[in-house]
Amino acid sequence: MSVLTSEAVVLRTWPVHEADLIVSLFTRDYGRLRGVAKAALKSRRRFGGALEPMTLARAWFAERPRQELMRLDQLEIIRSPLSTPVDAVRMAILSLYAEVLDEALPERDPQDSVFRLLASVLEQTTTEQPWMPLTYFLLWMTRLMGLLPEIGRCTVCGEALHADEISFSLYADGLFCGVHRPDHAAELCADSLHLAQRMLRVPVSALAGEPWPRRRASDLRRFALQALERHLERRLRAAETLARL
Repeated sequence: MSVLTSEAVVLRTWPVHEADLIVSLFTRDYGRLRGVAKAALKSRRRFGGALEPMTLARAWFAERPRQELMRLDQLEIIRSPLSTPVDAVRMAILSLYAEVLDEALPERDPQDSVFRLLASVLEQTTTEQPWMPLTYFLLWMTRLMGLLPEIGRCTVCGEALHADEISFSLYADGLFCGVHRPDHAAELCADSLHLAQRMLRVPVSALAGEPWPRRRASDLRRFALQALERHLERRLRAAETLARL
């Protein structure tokens, strides 16, 4: 039984037996995996604080014969979410990253572009600047999952969208012009459309120096979040928690 290794991000953990944990990992080379960390609640040498959700680590694991779960042997921290200050908003955003990936990604399907996206937004998600990387993550996840049609044109007629006439629907992907606006549609402001077009062209670090209060691009986050929840066919609990804060 060979031991495999990969960069990985911890998504979730569940206790099992007395000191074991089931761990959901998103690995760079093997995709999303679940494994058993034996005696994880007792062994600080093998795991230490590396089992906190959204910890970027080097993981060592092995397949177990006739077992669905991997055997997780060791995690070596590369970057911990606890290395910088944590407040309720940042914690909810990190939980939202984890929930989206754990629900949306198929098991054992490498997704290098998603891994690179996650690593980049984790680096930018701070207590001082949480909303920009969250917006970037949600928008890019809709793109990488194939849920984002051409963002500058109406989904129905293909005509270019104009300011003050842009809308989106809870029930359909894409954006709509004034002529094809669905019933009960929500507005997307021109500034948010321009931000979305920029985000799809530049790395998240290019936006880091801009002021980004919570209200900025809130409609864009709602648009992307609705697309993800529509695809997953469920409400995301972390998003509901974040909305209440």
